[in-house]
Amino acid sequence: MKDYINVIGAGLAGSEVAYQIAKHNIKVKLYEMKPKKFSPAHNNANLAEIVCSNSFKSNLLTNACGLLKEELRQLDSLLINLADETKVPAGQALAVDREIFSERVTQEIKSNPFIEVISCEVGEEISLKELTKEAITIIATGPLTSEPLAKEIQEITGQNKLYFYDAAAPIVTKESINFDIAFYGNRYEQEKKKDETIEQWKKRDVGDSYINLPFSKEEYEKFYKELIEAEVVTLHEFEKREIFEGCMPIEIMAKRGIDTLRFGPLKPVGFDDPRTAKRPYALVQLRQDDKQGSLYNLVGFQTNLKFGEQKRVFSMIPGLENAEFIKYGVMHRNTYLNSPELLDETYQLKTNHNIYFAGQITGVEGYVESISSGMVVALNAVNQFQNKDEKIRFSENTIIGALAKYISSENAKFQPMNANFGILPELEGDKIRDKKLRYTEFSKRSLKNIAQFVKV
Repeated sequence: MKDYINVIGAGLAGSEVAYQIAKHNIKVKLYEMKPKKFSPAHNNANLAEIVCSNSFKSNLLTNACGLLKEELRQLDSLLINLADETKVPAGQALAVDREIFSERVTQEIKSNPFIEVISCEVGEEISLKELTKEAITIIATGPLTSEPLAKEIQEITGQNKLYFYDAAAPIVTKESINFDIAFYGNRYEQEKKKDETIEQWKKRDVGDSYINLPFSKEEYEKFYKELIEAEVVTLHEFEKREIFEGCMPIEIMAKRGIDTLRFGPLKPVGFDDPRTAKRPYALVQLRQDDKQGSLYNLVGFQTNLKFGEQKRVFSMIPGLENAEFIKYGVMHRNTYLNSPELLDETYQLKTNHNIYFAGQITGVEGYVESISSGMVVALNAVNQFQNKDEKIRFSENTIIGALAKYISSENAKFQPMNANFGILPELEGDKIRDKKLRYTEFSKRSLKNIAQFVKV
């Protein structure tokens, strides 16, 4: 065996893998096709580029993704630490300045003496089979794996289906938002209390918060009509069938019924419109996208509309009539394995123990989940490199372990999975009916397991 480990792909999972392996003074050859070649959704030469939302989701321990982030903090995750370092205001969520975040990841990886970054497209310039012959190899090429490499993965795994599709949301400049209509606030913190005057309510400090755009009934119905009739980028029939539910384009969601959006991403619950002191008919939220607070993305507005249509239709949202769109939503191909057939709980390929997979290609869905898979893979690759027989399997009582178990357990209808409490085993004893209390207990149990792991 060679005296190094190969990592293919320097996205979120690949960067975490490389860093965690290098911590053990093991050499890493990190293959990344950028800047020679970019996927359809990438345009930044830095590593760990964030394509869709800039949010790493909730920081609360009563939220599964919040718990997962805390598990990773306890394990000294590079990317979660850098996300904390480059965060921007987003209420109870952890959102980052995407440019600064990827710059910091790039600095840490490229300055590490144990990591050699090689600009090369595996599958085109060098064969995956060649890399895996004599060295442990981790494939972390994400949901946008290039065609040549995807073909080699298909050959190695025996799979002939590796694709599904999702979409990203547009971004607008803050200065182009009409604040005669828009207002700051977090859900349930922006409802007027009975004993408050309107003046007191408007002056209430809401701290780090979203920008909210309220609809009247008439405004919403006009917007809805134009949205469902707008022109979209044409997809093939097989593409239409494979759009992942967790990233459903807003125009497709809208076609399920006129009130679908009002009970989904445009729900007005927990807000009052400062102009009327009443709950809006519907409401769009904008989340800060950069450190300076000059860019905001439309929450839940992943879309496949043509760019001109996005400008026309989304400008009908109250407060965005003069919006400057600096990035439009895009539809792109995603790639993932039938992991229950192919991988074990350490993300190792069952038929070739020299190969691991990490990130969204395994069917974990989301930034933090991808980093989580990278952590598990790195620790096990290190053990294997050091000729230790025992595999590192995290308890299924942790989100890290539960995700690893989910992607490796038999499942005839396997779909990508986000962190959620539903994949954890039930608590012992009588069922706790209060959700918040139950989730708190899940978190205590999980972090106790992580603490025990860290001590070993």
